Amino acid sequence: MGKESAGQLSLFDAGGEPVRGIEPSQHHRWLAEGLPSSLYLGTSSWSFPGWKDLVYDRETSQSVLARHGLAAYAAHPLFRCVGIDRTFYAPLSASDFAAYREAVPEDFRFVVKAHEMVTRAYIRPRSGEGEPARNGFFLHRDYAVNEVIGPCVEGLKSKAAVLIFQFSPQSTTALGGIEGFAANLHQFLDALPPGLQYAVELRNPEMLTDRYLQALADTGACHCFNVHPTMPPIESQGHSTREANFPALVVRWLLQRHLSYGNARDSFAPFNRLVEQDDHSRSVITEMCLDSASKKRPAFVVVNNKAEGSAPLSVFRLAEELAR
Repeated sequence: MGKESAGQLSLFDAGGEPVRGIEPSQHHRWLAEGLPSSLYLGTSSWSFPGWKDLVYDRETSQSVLARHGLAAYAAHPLFRCVGIDRTFYAPLSASDFAAYREAVPEDFRFVVKAHEMVTRAYIRPRSGEGEPARNGFFLHRDYAVNEVIGPCVEGLKSKAAVLIFQFSPQSTTALGGIEGFAANLHQFLDALPPGLQYAVELRNPEMLTDRYLQALADTGACHCFNVHPTMPPIESQGHSTREANFPALVVRWLLQRHLSYGNARDSFAPFNRLVEQDDHSRSVITEMCLDSASKKRPAFVVVNNKAEGSAPLSVFRLAEELAR
């Protein structure tokens, strides 16, 4: 995922020739018109030269797409949201968020990842040497508000849809134990300012407990369903949360269980075709979206290139499945 986020780093630097989106097919326009207005489909980032003729009208470099690609991406009727993963690695300023906001239509939305300093219990020294040290900003309310939430809301305004707190795989002890993690998460979420939909993405399956779900329910947060090797299959996550009434559906379709990011990246590049289709996950996500629409709840689905080989094509296939 580092390469996907890296393409976003200099989105609004000067220079480079513009790029435009392709003219959407009549079929894609028809699909978009038939989808619920509460459903937002999109990809993780947008800066992939291999998306020529899928999203963009010409072959160009990643750096040009990083500077000019977002507006072209957002012009496609099936892309109504995008994931911003860059913010997991470093906070982003309000002015940078505002530039994102100004590049997209009014009904477009962003799914933003919170800085990992909020969700890592221990951090390694910058030198890479020595033992990891306890992170003083782990589940730190003031840091989250000042460095993450504040700039996001100020810059994106109404286009900020979801802020995801992703807890990368960590030892249960580091997270405070199963019960301790749920209690600390509850306290943290409860202290956050209202007005933004918060979601929690786990990578430690043992943390998906009743007390964790109660923490989300009490604070109005959502579980972020993910397709990722470290977590149970997405239908199992759905089964575990079947009694929950989340205010929104948040899904990140990332990586099949038998793959790593490295081998998926190498096998799937340049991300212009579906290499390993995941029909099962697509079917489950479709049912989840339809259920969310029937309950009149918003749904945000972000797809990674490494889910099947090409995130745009995965979105197109998902839209077709929903239409059926």
